[in-house]
Amino acid sequence: MALGFLIYLFPILAKAYFLLAASYFILNIFMLPPSKKSQEIFLACAYFTGIEVLFRMSKEVVTYEGSKYLVILFSLLGIGLKGISGKGYPYFLYLILLVPSIIVASMTLGLNANFRTNIAFVLTGPVCLGFAALFCYNRKVTKEEIQDIILYILLPIISTTTYLFFYNPSVKDVLSGTQSNAAASGGFGPNQVSSILGLGMFAIVVRIFMKSPTIGMKILNLVILSAMTYRAIVTFSRGGVVAAVIVSGAFLLIYFFKSSAKVKNQIVVSFTLFSVAMAITWSVSSSNTSGLIDKRYANEDALGREKSDIATGRLDLFMEEMYGFVRNPFAGVGASRIKDIRLQTQGVEVPSHNEIGRLMSEHGLLGLICLVILLIKPLAYRSSNKSNVFFFAFYCFWFATINHSGMRIAAPSFLYALTLINIVNDKNPIRRKLLKKPTK
Repeated sequence: MALGFLIYLFPILAKAYFLLAASYFILNIFMLPPSKKSQEIFLACAYFTGIEVLFRMSKEVVTYEGSKYLVILFSLLGIGLKGISGKGYPYFLYLILLVPSIIVASMTLGLNANFRTNIAFVLTGPVCLGFAALFCYNRKVTKEEIQDIILYILLPIISTTTYLFFYNPSVKDVLSGTQSNAAASGGFGPNQVSSILGLGMFAIVVRIFMKSPTIGMKILNLVILSAMTYRAIVTFSRGGVVAAVIVSGAFLLIYFFKSSAKVKNQIVVSFTLFSVAMAITWSVSSSNTSGLIDKRYANEDALGREKSDIATGRLDLFMEEMYGFVRNPFAGVGASRIKDIRLQTQGVEVPSHNEIGRLMSEHGLLGLICLVILLIKPLAYRSSNKSNVFFFAFYCFWFATINHSGMRIAAPSFLYALTLINIVNDKNPIRRKLLKKPTK
């Protein structure tokens, strides 16, 4: 909370903090004993995944894609220091299949396009996913360590939430309709803000149900969840909120059915408190937006008229991308080329919101192969290793996010990679062999 407040007061601190935090984790990775290096890399990736949007919101980023670059760097350090599983080879193939689109783009991008910036914008997310997946594949993580990883994602999102409250304390003052609202999103893209707050909502739900042993801790976490949910709702960007509902639901279902009868009773009590808190949060959101948020989620405009397109133009963008795939089915139109085509034909630079459509249009058949790898490989791994209670939550977050926000932030890449970890018991149980009584 203090960090969010200080960055609001002095945005330049974001740049210094970025360098300080990156140096801290890199130093730790090299200085810690080999047995602790993997976990430190996980924590470093988790922290920069959670804080990425806050850095961008401050307008004082060292580099716009800095968090993705760091997740790639940390993953490469992990691969170099700790090795990788040979069974993760499909992700090598996935990374190789991304390369031809760069060659195509070098020949097709418009003269006015900044080649490096455009390529980085569309490929850092997929490349981040590839290297993170290689590092995470079948990596052993204890139950306590995965809780720490989720906590390191959550903490900087609390900072982001704090920043939002100071940046825009009164939502009513900036409302102009039911469209996504940048002013209520820290002056930044509502889609990205909603996505990262949705991830924070899931992380705090995990804390409420698994790491809140006392009623006081439950209430504290419910207050944080309510504040985070409120700020996510009033961005008027529905994608992150809907994703949070889906992901939290996937986690709670698996956790409930895997739990003992005693834990199930605790889950029911926590869920009751959780439901009350969410009902109050929605009521406050509705009141503070004069009912406009209800119209937004009902797909209505400010006058209560139903909108013709529930996807707010995303379906048209997706169909354009499918048309690009049909026209160039083998090599695709080239990395970042679909955005360049829209600029040339429509006069507006509209980036893709759907990673599936972008992969197929810009990479062609190779992109389709990449998509098959991404969809199938985690499920195949899950079929032989069911230890990860968060598997479907992580997988759903990745899939939901890439369908409404693409891979603009590191979160879907890192959460996808976490589907591939091997969660083990904190301590291996000691099995004592019973001694047989000597026979006479």
